[in-house]
Amino acid sequence: MKVAFYTLGCKVNLYESEALKNMFLERGFKLVSYQEAADVFVVNTCTVTNQSAAKSRKSIRRAIRQNPDAVVAVIGCYSQMEKETVDAIPGVDIVMGTIRREKLIEHVESLLKERRKIVDVQNVRRYKGFDALNVSTFADKTRAFVKIQDGCNQYCSFCIIPYARGPVRSRNKDDILEEIRGLIQNGYQEIVLSGIHTGGYGTDLKNYSFYDLLEEISALDGLKRLRISSMEINQIDRNILRLMRERDVFARHLHIPLQHGANSVLKRMKRRYDVETFEDALKRIRSALPGLAITTDVIAGYPGESEEEFETMVKTLERLRFSELHVFPFSPRSGTKAAEEKGHIHGHVKSKRVETLLALNETLAKTYREETLKENRPLDLLVETCDCGRGEGHTSEYIRVSLPLRGCRENTWHTVKLTDASYPVASAQTPTDR
Repeated sequence: MKVAFYTLGCKVNLYESEALKNMFLERGFKLVSYQEAADVFVVNTCTVTNQSAAKSRKSIRRAIRQNPDAVVAVIGCYSQMEKETVDAIPGVDIVMGTIRREKLIEHVESLLKERRKIVDVQNVRRYKGFDALNVSTFADKTRAFVKIQDGCNQYCSFCIIPYARGPVRSRNKDDILEEIRGLIQNGYQEIVLSGIHTGGYGTDLKNYSFYDLLEEISALDGLKRLRISSMEINQIDRNILRLMRERDVFARHLHIPLQHGANSVLKRMKRRYDVETFEDALKRIRSALPGLAITTDVIAGYPGESEEEFETMVKTLERLRFSELHVFPFSPRSGTKAAEEKGHIHGHVKSKRVETLLALNETLAKTYREETLKENRPLDLLVETCDCGRGEGHTSEYIRVSLPLRGCRENTWHTVKLTDASYPVASAQTPTDR
């Protein structure tokens, strides 16, 4: 029997799809591309914005057209939030949400015997467990994502995810360590800790914190690089900074979402800091870890965003000197407070503001690379792809670089130095090539 997956959304969704693929393979299924005909087709959906929800519906209908005789299962955040809508789509056989997805294989095998629709969407708001999903291989042969927690307690005004994923639930630390050991044995060179609210790990546990987990993981034999996918500014304490400074296994990079650079907008977003608090924390982080690359998320065109507030954001971002910006135009999601706010920004105004931030991103990224180039600092590169005698990958600082490599091999390490500050891909050479 052939099974195909189509995954929308975030890295957590990608992880969960990989875990489910492993489960199907263990049951004897053959994994095929979503572009091929399959006996079972799984659509792992996203619902972070109305546009994401529309893409999810489109993907479901495309899967049904491509595979009219297949068992079509729809899982994920969109089906968690809109189970009636998904259930009403002709051709959908299984509807599941964001929990208990280890039962998917049982539902599929039941459908293959007797074609009777199954809707298994549970109340996630009161769910306290952590789904028993594990990954031993990953589509990317060099980097593996490991999900350490689920859910979020923040309830930012623009975000539907706490409603789709439920409260923070931390994974058992022994399961995390066992999975990472297996990935190391299978040759993965970089482990990326991921979650819906990654730095919230441990807040629901007694006597075990995110710091404790980082300390144990970073001491594992054979681990070459450990990267944290994202952390909130108020979750990065002195103990974590000290650990990152003392242990070379940590990537020299942190992703810390800011979302906006004007206090008035941050307040409307219901973020739990102001610009001054964020800036002071960045100073402490950079003092503890000189040269650290710090990337961030920002949203342009939040409802009611005035020209003055936008200009304040631009000035804030210039001052905070991020190494890269991930720029998102505000996109409403029904059911959030932000979707109901007055003063939604006109599309062409929003587009111009996005363009301004993208231009600023290029300036900031080049500036960080120029500083690295001027320091002539050696960088650790993990080669991810090889083509025509050139290797490409990311440094510990998450700088994407390309360089000539004799006998280039994927999943190998090289010490390199930048030769230019281009963005998005900088050039580099190994010291022996100079």
